[in-house]
Amino acid sequence: MNRQWWQKEIVYQIYPKSFNDSNGDGIGDIKGITEKLGYLSDLGVTMLWICPIYKSPMDDNGYDISDYFDLAPEFGIMEDLDELIEKASEKGIKIILDLVINHTSDEHKWFEEAIRNPESKYHDYYIFKEGEEVPNNWRSVFGGSVWEKVNGRNEYYFHAFGKKQPDLNWENEEVRKSLYDMVNYWLEKGIAGFRIDAITFIKKDLTYKSLEADGVDGLVKCTKTSRNQPGIEKFLHELKRETFNKHNCVTVAEAPGVGYDELDDFIGEDGYFSMIFDFKYADLDIASGSEWFKRVPWTVKDLRERIMASQMAIQEYGWSANFIENHDQPRSTTKYLLEQQNNKEAIKMLGAMYFLLRGTPFIYQGQELGMTNFERKSIDEFNDISSIDQYYRSIQEGLSEEEALKVINLRSRDNSRTPFPWNSSEYGGFSKVKPWLGMIENYKEINAEAQVGQDDSIYEFYKKMIDFRQNSIYSECLIYGNITAIDTENDEVIAYTRKDGNETIYCYFNFSQNKVFEPLNIKSKKVIFNNLKEVDISEDGIILKPNQALLITI
Repeated sequence: MNRQWWQKEIVYQIYPKSFNDSNGDGIGDIKGITEKLGYLSDLGVTMLWICPIYKSPMDDNGYDISDYFDLAPEFGIMEDLDELIEKASEKGIKIILDLVINHTSDEHKWFEEAIRNPESKYHDYYIFKEGEEVPNNWRSVFGGSVWEKVNGRNEYYFHAFGKKQPDLNWENEEVRKSLYDMVNYWLEKGIAGFRIDAITFIKKDLTYKSLEADGVDGLVKCTKTSRNQPGIEKFLHELKRETFNKHNCVTVAEAPGVGYDELDDFIGEDGYFSMIFDFKYADLDIASGSEWFKRVPWTVKDLRERIMASQMAIQEYGWSANFIENHDQPRSTTKYLLEQQNNKEAIKMLGAMYFLLRGTPFIYQGQELGMTNFERKSIDEFNDISSIDQYYRSIQEGLSEEEALKVINLRSRDNSRTPFPWNSSEYGGFSKVKPWLGMIENYKEINAEAQVGQDDSIYEFYKKMIDFRQNSIYSECLIYGNITAIDTENDEVIAYTRKDGNETIYCYFNFSQNKVFEPLNIKSKKVIFNNLKEVDISEDGIILKPNQALLITI
């Protein structure tokens, strides 16, 4: 594929509510991000993805937008955002925003008018069905029926996610035009692009027929009928033509449900988006993204196979957005490393394994510090609506309260939403007052101040790794080179090559707690990257120490 500017970026995702509180109200804000641009620039970040900052009642922490053209007052005013864009640009950092166009808040003026006056044009901006009974047995992603009854009328409205997030009717051309105008407004404002939320949900099965239930609640998950449905291509082509094509922007799609055989349509030369997140390896520990209380056993071999399948499929058609953490995922330390979640070298090894894959690397706030999951003692301590739903649904499906709390703690989205620990002071330097969500208990040990400038810290490792990818003599190969899996002798080793022209880099990552031998029959082996101090190389191979990340070339 042709080289694009966004392939070289280092993206850092910010959950603004939990990043830095500048005004002492316990909630992170836009000015708080601006205050920390020096930290981000020092790390080597070149692009910020900021989760929703639009006006919202915050039922789903900003993914329920009540005004696309205004900001949530707790985050600041438009001048604050303008200042952030300007000052970030001065440091060579671009800004992308979340784009949420599958649904709005039920407090959006369109929906309020639709409810107030069913004869209004805005009634057709959403999906309504008349009747005395619930139209079908589809289950929302956040639990319960996708249908919510309208007070005082024999009418229901559709919501694939929370009941305060009514889905927009993309079949309505006027809806689409209104959304396109909004997208262009933000791109003209100076942002570099969007991460696009839940975009594969915009097309529904218009028969709205009930299906066989897949749970004891008598419902069936709506992802079977409301995600990546035939006909979505019309909408996505039009979205790109009317917005993205008019700007030299980057688009990163949250596109669950997209098969590898569809990648050409989504991220090929004429694809709808620049790149997509692939969740197939991220969901290896659960039954599905909407049923994550159902745990699935996995091995490093399983992880290796899923990652390489993803990489090889995407390489055939386009470009990957590589991640191991985001606002919807638990901390990668706890998820992938289990009992080694506090082992610094294991954390570095895991970071290098995904970071050096083919694609643009995404870092989630706190990942560069090795933050871990936060174990909560009661369901009352959770804020995330999805976690609360999964807890009660898992009990309904037969788990005890103790078992339910255990699985929710492992996967809850609140794990990644705890306030960022800047130092070891009260409230971790995030705020001068009690934060909106409880601090993780180990913040006094795991915080930015304790790691910045410390040679062996996880932060400094990420900084060196970013510089190695961006500015070394191997950068061309590490950024643009093709990837091929290496067949390993050990099931707890993930290995691959990156190749560009005549240059080949051999990349090995040992997840085990034992020394292992991997054959590598090349002459003059040269170590170019290593998370440990020692290296053990023989003529016919390498001996990987526990938790070692090792890159070798000729």
